[in-house]
This record gives sequence, C-alpha cells and structure tokens, in this order.
Amino acid sequence: MTRSVGVVLPAYHPDVDRLATYVDALHETVAPEVIRVELDAAEPSVRDRIASLPVTVNEAPTRRGKGASITAGFEALSTDVLVFVDADGSTPAESVVDVLRPVTAGDAGLAAGSRRHPDATVESHQTVARRYLGDGFAWLGRRLLDIDLYDYQCGAKALTRDAWERIRTHLTEPGFAWDIELVAIADAAGCRVVEVPVVWEDRPESTVSPVRTTLRLGRGLVAARHRARLLRNDRLHTLLDRQRESPSSLVDRDHR
Repeated sequence: MTRSVGVVLPAYHPDVDRLATYVDALHETVAPEVIRVELDAAEPSVRDRIASLPVTVNEAPTRRGKGASITAGFEALSTDVLVFVDADGSTPAESVVDVLRPVTAGDAGLAAGSRRHPDATVESHQTVARRYLGDGFAWLGRRLLDIDLYDYQCGAKALTRDAWERIRTHLTEPGFAWDIELVAIADAAGCRVVEVPVVWEDRPESTVSPVRTTLRLGRGLVAARHRARLLRNDRLHTLLDRQRESPSSLVDRDHR
C-alpha cells in the first residue's frame, strides 16, 4: 500500500533561491503530497517570494524555534508519513528518499538521517570548532540516552502517523534540542528507530551559533533523558519529577 508523505521545512531567515531549488528537488524526487513551510519572523519580501513557491506556507510573526515550528507543521499534516528537513537543503532530496524508505516500507516507526554514520557522505565539512562540538555532543548523547546513534541532530527525520500520535504529547522542547527529545521519546514509547546514512553538505552561513546552541543542546539532552525515563516509568526519575513542575507539551501551546 502506498503511503502519503508530507514534508515540513522549518524556515527562519531562509535563502529563498536555495529554498526554491530545494522545493523543486523534493517535489521531483520525493513526490510528497504536500510541502509545508513553517516560516518564522519573515520580512515581507521573503514572505511574498516563498508564497509563490509550490508549497503551503504557515507564517508566525515571531521566532518560535525549530521544535515548535516542526510540531506545528506535523499537527497540520494529515498524511501517513511525516518528514522534516532543514530548509537550507543540507540533506539532498535523494537522501531524503533514503530516510523515508524504512518508514514507508513499515520497517521503522522513526528514521533518523545521520551525517556521522560510517556510510554517510559528507561533501562539505563544518568548521573545526563546529565539528568538535558536534562530535562531543554525539558522544555525550550515546552515554546519556538509552538509544545509541551516531548522530542525533541531523536535520532529516521521518516517522509514521502512528509514531507521531504516540509521542506528540510528550514533546516539550521548542528549540534545536527537539531532535534529541524526538528520538529519545520515540525509543521510550516503543517505536523502532533506525539510523540512515545520508549525503550531507554543511551550510556555513547557518543562523545557528555553535557554542550557544551546543550549551542549549546539553541542557536539552539532560531533559530528554529525564522525560524518556519518565515514559519508561523509571522510579528515580518519577520521584524527581514530583519535586518539580513539568513543562507543558508543545501541542498544548499556541505556536501558530
């Protein structure tokens, strides 16, 4: 049975020419039912140009954060399979097909693209500082989380509608740590998670500050571990949670 696919592109200060090229490649190669751009705090000229693309656009007047934007996009989709990829096209459309394959075939609930997998192809490397920070974060993730991946943060992931329904109310991180939380919660909820090597090209003009973002990711990693352990009914984490106020889930917040 053919499964319908919906793609979400979170976009903040996007390069519109690059986005347009990427959208065309996704339509041609992935052939999704819908591509939805979650656009944050855009200038009128950017908004008008993106509105002319073959996509559905949802615009927020402020910067919501990557996690909040993707969550809003996933909540709006009605397709069998949900995908998100970074709007800068770091993961080419052909690799998005690879990430989709285990999900559409029914072999996984969530497929995570991986830049650090031994079989991945990195066509343009990050700066030395960004690479070391990323490698260090991945190393820490493998030691703190119950799921062992080479790469938790690659901006290309796909999941089934069933997996989304099982994990959506447990996601709380509005920023870049959402990727980590998504993987950790999916694993704790009993979804089969597979890692898929991708072709990847670094975009040095990214709006992400490597040091500041890595510190936030570190805090997000600890929080994701806690929430995943709660879902597993871990006695220690259940006890710890009684002593603090848990954040509301993203789906219960207004991030439109």
